[in-house]
Amino acid sequence: MSQHIDLGKKGETWAAGWLLEKGFEILHRNWRYGRYEVDIIARRGDILHFIEIKSRRSDVYGHPEEGVTPKKIRNMMQAALGWRLRFPGQGHTRVQYDVLAITAPKDAKPEYFLIEDVYV
Repeated sequence: MSQHIDLGKKGETWAAGWLLEKGFEILHRNWRYGRYEVDIIARRGDILHFIEIKSRRSDVYGHPEEGVTPKKIRNMMQAALGWRLRFPGQGHTRVQYDVLAITAPKDAKPEYFLIEDVYV
């Protein structure tokens, strides 16, 4: 498996653990709707979170969050629409689209940066 795919999978695992520590309930990971995907769907309180995860080893080529394009956010929103149609009435009063950026140097603990409520 190539290094960037391996880092992406590790990043999603780190993200799920970090979100659990922060009080989120993970509902789905890598949920697909046609050609669209949401990395993590979670709930915290009465807010439903659709979360894009982006991981990098360093910021040499920019911070991880800079790699999340407006097109990626639109695609995540399409997948979220599909999820909401499939699972109506899940007890939330608000929906958010978030980005969780992870910088994970090889010999150090990952650093997390959650950007909540992003729109394009």
